[in-house]
Amino acid sequence: MTQMPLSLSVTPGEPASISCKASRSLLHSNGKTYLYWFRQKPGQSPEGLIYEVSNRYSWVPDRFSGSRSGTDFTLKISRVEADRCGSVLLRARYTVSSHSGSGPNTNLPAWGSRCPSA
Repeated sequence: MTQMPLSLSVTPGEPASISCKASRSLLHSNGKTYLYWFRQKPGQSPEGLIYEVSNRYSWVPDRFSGSRSGTDFTLKISRVEADRCGSVLLRARYTVSSHSGSGPNTNLPAWGSRCPSA
């Protein structure tokens, strides 16, 4: 799985988009696609944002959305928010049949003492 970009510089209040491409179909035999998007803040464990391509977890604001076109998957953030922290990492993960994997991290770097909370 490839993920682009690997580093994303954005300004708070602006939109952001991250894409990943699978080398093959991620469609499970049950008809579902287990593609997840996670974010990780400094010193914290990864937390889920999107599951099964486009479903937000209940705690995730609607400025996050996920979509798919074939084997291309996209995470969109309509408005990046700033918070005091280090860089934020975003990553796609998938599970299909007995195989699982993930893309590389996309880094949203800090600016000054502030960084995007995504």
